[in-house]
Amino acid sequence: MFTGIIETLGKVEKLEKEDGNLHITVSSSITQELKIDQSVSHNGVCLTVVAIQDDSYTVTAIEETLDKSSLGTLKVGDIVNLERAMLLGARLDGHIVQGHVDQTAVCASIDQKDGSWFFTFQYDPKLNNITIEKGSITVDGVSLTVVDSKKDSFSVAIIPYTYEHTRFHTYKEGTVVNLEFDVVGKYVARLMDLRS
Repeated sequence: MFTGIIETLGKVEKLEKEDGNLHITVSSSITQELKIDQSVSHNGVCLTVVAIQDDSYTVTAIEETLDKSSLGTLKVGDIVNLERAMLLGARLDGHIVQGHVDQTAVCASIDQKDGSWFFTFQYDPKLNNITIEKGSITVDGVSLTVVDSKKDSFSVAIIPYTYEHTRFHTYKEGTVVNLEFDVVGKYVARLMDLRS
């Protein structure tokens, strides 16, 4: 489990395909604190550390993960949002994030206003995921509050700190991001589906 509060940024150092899997090697400031078998969120995707060497570590994404997330589009040199699993007994500063990406979205627009940024993301509504005003959404692993909810899109407001310390400063119109919808909302939507 994660909180959606990004700890640091990592840099993709190496990508290696093996059958349907992708081995991703990342350098980061937290590498020395990691251990084999530890879960780390990469742009919102929970992956297991399988190797550590110097200031880099390697995780493996399976084919299903690559199909449901944007990880398959990574290139060497790309920046990724990183968060280690939350500690039991620590403050939950974001919201409950599982690290299980529901689908991807495309950045449709970016507007700067009064020192903050408003990002609008468009997603495929056929997968029955929903947002609500003031509800939680995770974009590339970042816990955010929805400020404009529509059937196939939503907007979020990004403060300067989040803009500078996450991948948000790299986004452009057309950037593909990972979405994890609020877990409670997913259960409610599923129950409503079963009743109809």
